[in-house]
This record gives sequence, structure tokens and C-alpha cells, in this order.
Amino acid sequence: MNLFGVLDINGSALTAQRQRAEIVAANLANAETTRTPEGGPYRRQHVVFGARRLRSGFARMLAGFSDASARGVRVERVLADGAPAVRRFEPAHPDADAEGYVSFPAINPIEEMVNLMGAARAYQLNVSATNATKSMIVETLEILR
Repeated sequence: MNLFGVLDINGSALTAQRQRAEIVAANLANAETTRTPEGGPYRRQHVVFGARRLRSGFARMLAGFSDASARGVRVERVLADGAPAVRRFEPAHPDADAEGYVSFPAINPIEEMVNLMGAARAYQLNVSATNATKSMIVETLEILR
């Protein structure tokens, strides 16, 4: 694979990790949301990654990809967590049921922070790989000059 193919793969990974970070941030922001438009408490979201085909046809040939099995990264889907809501006794809460319990999302802020740190670190690593690839391209152009 040539260096431009590496940039394409890194770009897809950067996009996927950004989406992952956005989902985790939404989970953290809604950790106390007891009412949604769909009804009930917010449900934690999970990101599922999958392989993405790189450019196809003429664009692939033009870029000179020699490895036909090369794949990028994409977010295949975002799934709602199936964990039951956490019930807390708060009779003064506006969303309390007849027994005084309120259903809160099953979100652990510590787990979400670890997920956010993982997404940020993966993003940083892909930025480093992109910068290294760009440096190799510049060095190659300098040698050819």
C-alpha cells in the first residue's frame, strides 16, 4: 500500500473515533436524564465499529493501491444499551412514579470517562500516524527533488 492509502485509512479511523467520543459525551451529558421524547429515561449508547472499503474503481486505481484487501474504519451502528434503568427513591422528583421511585439511566460516569479517554487516545495515535505519513511523503519529495 502506498502512503496515500495509509492517509485514507487514518482519516477513516479519525472520523470513527470522533463519532465514538461524541456518543460517549452524550452518554455523560444524559446520565441524569429521566425523560426523553421516546418516553422513559435516556438509554446509554454503544458504538459498533466495522470495516470500510476504501475508494473503489478508478479512484482506487489512480491512488495506486496495491493491497485490494485494505480496509478503513467506520461506525457500523450505534446501539442502545439493554441494561434496565436504575430506580431511586425520590418522591419529590417530577418523574417519580406512584411509589416515589424515579428511573435513571444505567450510566456509570467512571466507565464513560474511561471510554472517552480511550477514544481521545486512539484519536491522538491516529493523528500521530497521519503526521508520520505526511513526513514520509515530504521526505520522499525532497529526495526526488
